[in-house]
Amino acid sequence: MHVQEFETLISDQRVVMLGPIKQEVLSGYSDKSRFEKLNKKLKYFENTPIIDDDYVQAAIFSNTCRSKGIQGSHIDFLICAVAFRLKSEIFTTDNDFFYYGKHIPIQLFSYG
Repeated sequence: MHVQEFETLISDQRVVMLGPIKQEVLSGYSDKSRFEKLNKKLKYFENTPIIDDDYVQAAIFSNTCRSKGIQGSHIDFLICAVAFRLKSEIFTTDNDFFYYGKHIPIQLFSYG
């Protein structure tokens, strides 16, 4: 189901890719041929710029969540900050983002 939704978003050109996301995805492939195949496919996505204000916003989001007892990675909060700036929904199956969304103004993609 998630794959079909993602494929539709790609074909509708509604997906943005951040460098840190690309790095994280590619880091999961130690087999060189599979890595190269995926890297070639990911080149389809334009690298969405991260601006200085995004890092500050990510820190604010991190501090807000931490004050509520919610821990998260720096990359997660950077994703949240860029999505917030771009007014974009976050497409993820990572439940951590659901908890972040209870305390910071992000929008998660609704499946189905």
